[in-house]
Parts: sequence; structure tokens; C-alpha cells
Amino acid sequence: MPVPCARCDAPLPHWELAAGDTAVCTTCTAPNRVRVFPVAFDDRAAAHPESALEGEAACYDHPSKKAVAACSQCGKFVCQLCAVDWAGETWCPSCVAAGAGKAKAANLDTSRTLYDSVALILPLVSLILYPFTLVAAPGSLLLTIMRWRRPLSIVRRNRWRFILAILVDLAMIVGWTFVIIYFAAGFKSFKAPQ
Repeated sequence: MPVPCARCDAPLPHWELAAGDTAVCTTCTAPNRVRVFPVAFDDRAAAHPESALEGEAACYDHPSKKAVAACSQCGKFVCQLCAVDWAGETWCPSCVAAGAGKAKAANLDTSRTLYDSVALILPLVSLILYPFTLVAAPGSLLLTIMRWRRPLSIVRRNRWRFILAILVDLAMIVGWTFVIIYFAAGFKSFKAPQ
């Protein structure tokens, strides 16, 4: 399955993806940073586990399939379909899912903090106690600037939350600027000798 460009959804050239984690779209020339599982470039056929014959070791999860290895962590027999090869060891899917022992290293990035949602919600929630908007708006704006180029989520998302957060933050900052100027001018005229 081809990997789509983040801007135009055209397929990215897989020769660039196989060489590294960046690829330039041949249609819109947008640079894309992509992490692809190495198996995407593997030409081997899909796993077809053999049926277990009488007296042969069988897979723990698939009793009718022939075991090809034992889990390095728990010792369960696994078939070709269940075997998870990682760093020269074989683990069963249960140990990988549980993150047991050395299998913690196999648990890659499965979730991310949605900074675009945080940047939008922070100033809006601070409106409940409006003096906190004095700190929340610049903090949200700084968070938006720092996280703009980073991947948003494991699944594809747009940056509209960041854009809306910037607009809300700027409105709050302008509002506080006018309030501070208004009170500073009022305080100055109050102190002026008559």
C-alpha cells in the first residue's frame, strides 16, 4: 500500500522512504517526514503457518498450527503468524502487548499528547477564572509555536486547532493589553496634580 503525501495525498516515492524517514512528493514537491515499518519494503510473502501434525509442538493461540519458536519471555510456543521478532529474540503477542520484561522495548509510540487540542482548550478553560487568561493565552501561544512542526497524532489530523488557538490567544493578549493601557492611563490621570 503506498504512503500518501500529507499535502496532496499522492503516493510518495518508496525508494526515498526505504532510504530514510523523509520523502519529497513528486506531485507537489512537499517534504514529508514518514516512519514506515520495514516490513512494508519486504518482498517476502505473507506468513502462512503450517498445520501441526500429530506429535509436533503447536502454537499456544492457534492449536492447529505448527509452532516455529518459543517466546523468549514466557516460553509459550508460537506459530509463524504469532511470532514477533525483535532485536534477535522472538516474543509472543501477549508479552509484547503487556510490555513484559524485555518486551517493553517493542512497545513503540502507541499514543501522543494532542498538543493542538491542549493549545485550544487551555485559553478557553481559563475563561472560567478570567484573570488566568493573562498567563494561559501567552502559554498557549508559546505551546502552539513550539509544537507546530511536530507530528500531531498517530492518525492524520489537521492543524485547524492550532490556528484557532492562535486566534483565541491573540484576541486575549490584545484584550489584556487594552485593559492594562486603560488602567495605566486612568491611574496616571488620577495621580496628575491639579
